[in-house]
This record gives sequence, structure tokens and C-alpha cells, in this order.
Amino acid sequence: MTEKEIASPAQTRAILSAHGVVPKKSLGQNFLVDRRVLERIVAAAELDGETAVLEIGPGVGALTACLARVAGKVVAVELDQRLLPVLAETLAPYPQVTVVHGDFLALDLPAFFAEHFAGWAKRAVVANLPYYVTTPILFTLIEARDEVPLFVLMVQKEVAARLAAQPGSKDYGVLTIAVQFYAEVDYVMTVPKHAFVPRPQVDSAVVRIRCRPAPLVDVPDEKLFFRVVRAAFAQRRKTILNNLVHNLIEGGNRATAFALLEAAGIDPDRRAETLSIAEFARLTHRVHELTTR
Repeated sequence: MTEKEIASPAQTRAILSAHGVVPKKSLGQNFLVDRRVLERIVAAAELDGETAVLEIGPGVGALTACLARVAGKVVAVELDQRLLPVLAETLAPYPQVTVVHGDFLALDLPAFFAEHFAGWAKRAVVANLPYYVTTPILFTLIEARDEVPLFVLMVQKEVAARLAAQPGSKDYGVLTIAVQFYAEVDYVMTVPKHAFVPRPQVDSAVVRIRCRPAPLVDVPDEKLFFRVVRAAFAQRRKTILNNLVHNLIEGGNRATAFALLEAAGIDPDRRAETLSIAEFARLTHRVHELTTR
């Protein structure tokens, strides 16, 4: 079968109509129909014929087809059974594409990668993520970073800003640190609402997340590190001293919290959003010393 143009509003609507498919809000189905955006996404993933790609939520296959023209293999996981015959039609010209019906978050990922990606040293995830499952999918991917170290993801613009934020900005917070601890994040581009069918209510953005070979900073206990971070951001308008007193230090001992911050070289009057990940690591070391005496 010859390649068929998918990435246009008219073609996407025609394909959906021909198969009697109405996009479901409950599944966050907003199909990308801007070829220039698709090309930017594929370019950001740095693909070649030796790369195997995992796509989550292929929809009608517009991004999948673009990936298949560059990558050696594409495995697309689609939750909505109604879209399987659509994908069988639109992706027929691409034998290097495998469509798997299922919920990505319910997959046995080690078994999945063993089945579909064995022998492929270069791997990437490229996906237009439904807004409502962005965070759980993101953290599932980070946990699987040894299997696939590079993600290029379309997410809500607000989420992209938080992922790529730097200390001192209003977007910098727990999510920022949770991702940047394990990965470098690049904000690739903003994608306006009109690039989708149907149009979402907010703009989107593309981010590239490249997992680090080791966490950004050394900490004695990763769970403790994230406890410290969450405690520090518990109430953004409060100083880090007050947040530690009320959310981390047993008994709310103010002198103890002050001493920990002083030992870490952190001004107790600062707010959490001004602290770098390295400073949170220093503070975690001091908390760990206190709790293991």
C-alpha cells in the first residue's frame, strides 16, 4: 500500500469519520495535524535506522508514520480498541511498525522491552501524551531509564514549563526536581491549540528528556532526598525554615531545623523555589546525619 497523507485536519477528520470514531475526551484524544510540528518532534528525537522507538498513544498514526520513515523500528501502544483498524489502514505502508493494544501503564515493561526491543541498542520514546496521564507515564519512563534513555514528549505547556524550570522561577518545584535529578530537560517548542483535532483548551509543548547515566547529585538516600524536597515545598510562600519545622523535623524543633540549614550553608529565610538541586542534596546529607546518629 502507498503512503497516505494523515497530518492535516481534513484528512484526520475523514479517517475518523470513515471508521465511525468520535474522539473521547476521557482518553485525552487530541490528534496532532501539523506536519511542521511532527517534523520538529522527529528531529528532536535524533533518530536513525538503528533506532527503535516506543510511541505511546499513536492515535490515527500521523506521528507514527513520520517516525517510521526515519527509525529502524516503531512499536506503538494504543489503548483505544476503536483505533486499531484505523492504524491497520494508515500504517499499512510501514512494515517496521508494530501496534500493541493495551494500557502502557499496565504493561510489564521488562517483558515488553525484552519482546520488542531486544537487539536494539539505540532506543527512544516519542509520544503525544494525553494530559490526564502525563505524570504517571513520565515517572514510569524514568523508572525504565535503563531500557530507554531518551524521551521526546508532547505535554501540556504548563507542565513543560515546570519540567524545564530553573531555580528562582515560579514554575520550579517538586516535579522539576524529581525529573531533573535523573535527566536533562530541553524545552523544544510550543505547540498551539490549532495544531490538533479536536482542539484542546490549552496550548501544548514538546520537551526532550535525556536521562543521565547517574543522578545529578550524590545523596545518601533518594527517598529521604525527595522527602526533604516535598517538605520544603509544602507551602511555597513560607520560608524553608518554617516548612522544615512543620513538615520534616520531628517535634517541630526550630533550633534543629535552623542548625541543619546552617550546616548546609542555606539561608533559613530563603524559599524552596530558590534552592538548586545541589543545595537540596547538601541539606539531605545533613538530615541523614541527624537521623542516623
